[in-house]
Amino acid sequence: MEKVGKIDAMALGRPNISQKEIEKRQGAKLQQQKEEGYQQLAELCRLGEYDAAQQLAIRNSRWGYEVVDGVVMERID
Repeated sequence: MEKVGKIDAMALGRPNISQKEIEKRQGAKLQQQKEEGYQQLAELCRLGEYDAAQQLAIRNSRWGYEVVDGVVMERID
């Protein structure tokens, strides 16, 4: 911790980040969600819950997956 006298009240808060950095972080977050989504879909298929996997894939279309005959596949638009 810093001493009270050394704290600059005008410099408190988060540092400003560039738009490029914001986009990079959002892309990384989306990629992580996509990977986690694939794991969820694959697990449901492994358990034989094909309908549940299909519904989850539909509700989360941003993941880019679909379930075809019990197999998780990347959706081609």
